[in-house]
Amino acid sequence: MELPQIAAKNPKIMMLEPGTYYWCRCGLSKTQPFCDGAHQGTGFAPMPFDVKEKQQVALCQCKKTGNAPFCDGTHVKL
Repeated sequence: MELPQIAAKNPKIMMLEPGTYYWCRCGLSKTQPFCDGAHQGTGFAPMPFDVKEKQQVALCQCKKTGNAPFCDGTHVKL
């Protein structure tokens, strides 16, 4: 399997409403950090995650985090 592309070297900080979201794992999505289906044929699949209550999150866009889909600061080392 190929390595994911780095979409950005900073997290996407945003307020999310309760619901299920699909984090892009391949780095190809035009709707980062969320999946838009650009992974088709790559061997990657989006990562579903649930938000239980409205909250601010920092979602990884470098695709190197050890706490997917959330940023763990790994982008600082890239």
